[in-house]
Amino acid sequence: MISLIRDPRAAAVLARLHKENSQQMTKVVWRLLPHLPNLVTGSRLNLTPENEDAYFDDKYLALDPEQAALLYLTARALRARKIVEFGTSFGISTIWLASAVRENGGGKVFGTEYVPEKAKRARANFAEAGVEDLVEILEGDARETLKTLDGEPVDLLLNDGFPDAALDVLKIVAPKMRPGAVILTDNVGPFKPNYASYLEWVRNPENGFQSISLPFRGGTEYSVKM
Repeated sequence: MISLIRDPRAAAVLARLHKENSQQMTKVVWRLLPHLPNLVTGSRLNLTPENEDAYFDDKYLALDPEQAALLYLTARALRARKIVEFGTSFGISTIWLASAVRENGGGKVFGTEYVPEKAKRARANFAEAGVEDLVEILEGDARETLKTLDGEPVDLLLNDGFPDAALDVLKIVAPKMRPGAVILTDNVGPFKPNYASYLEWVRNPENGFQSISLPFRGGTEYSVKM
């Protein structure tokens, strides 16, 4: 999948980061074990930045390479020049997106990150990958920082932060998106109760989108603005 990335610097950084993300997954699964009864019964989990401790502050929680490749190719197909990402973490998906923007002739990826240390490390990864000029990180609560977004319409939104904030983020960004713009939202299958209101909203044609669930990691929502 990483062979899609033509710049050797970005490809090398992505290979390293995806490997590190994979090595963390066992720890993440163990962390979620106390939530297993809720997952089995389909109950809502209490997953917000305010309600989680610092355990996830050094965890990648990134897209799989297959999801990232779909994201990259979608950005290329859209000729995307302005992209918004909710949940930058250490910047894996951001580098994929910035690589697409560069191939599209230039533009900007606006990432959002709640944890300052993650934002710092992400910026270091962007510099190592050679994409720092294509990325701007908005630090803090995305439900506030994204309100400052203006200028050209948004071509693509990666909605991959805390589930309980996903709908708020979408409602902020949706009016700024052009017709034909795409949203990819991760983890809607494993955390379906948390995404219930999000899915109800984005699948309602009255809100201006058409949307389906793709079979990545139990469910990745793919939505197009009409």
